[in-house]
Amino acid sequence: MKRSFRIGFSFGLTSGIVGTLGLMVGLNSSTSSKLVVIGGILAIAIAEGFSEAVSIHVTEEFENTHTEREVWESTFSTLICKFAFSAMFIIPVLLFDLEIAIILSILFGLYMLFLISLSIARERNVEPWKLIAKHISIAVFVIFATHYIGLWLSATCG
Repeated sequence: MKRSFRIGFSFGLTSGIVGTLGLMVGLNSSTSSKLVVIGGILAIAIAEGFSEAVSIHVTEEFENTHTEREVWESTFSTLICKFAFSAMFIIPVLLFDLEIAIILSILFGLYMLFLISLSIARERNVEPWKLIAKHISIAVFVIFATHYIGLWLSATCG
């Protein structure tokens, strides 16, 4: 895969999964509302999709080592991947009870992080378990943190 597309794919996948899972878990813990969770997923897919695409664009321009075409390829691939990997979490929310959808989303998201981490480890020729453990640990931390913040908000503001 071309470097500029790999940037967008890897950034969009990891950000889409970790950010969206954190948002979903936090919103579920604070509201238990399917509508709020779906609205949050759409908001993160659109707002962060564009925000992160622009951030990648500016970063690539700032490096001043890439062609204009490569910069735009990274920009659009980030936007598309962030949107797609965030928006895919709407499917289980629409199909299942919210609690089940959250659990399925977490399992699927962690599995996707496992796969991308394994792929990176193989490509870099490093111990897969170290990279996998690092990436999964960060995602699990985000999930727990947003869950407990959501519970705290529900108890204090709800």
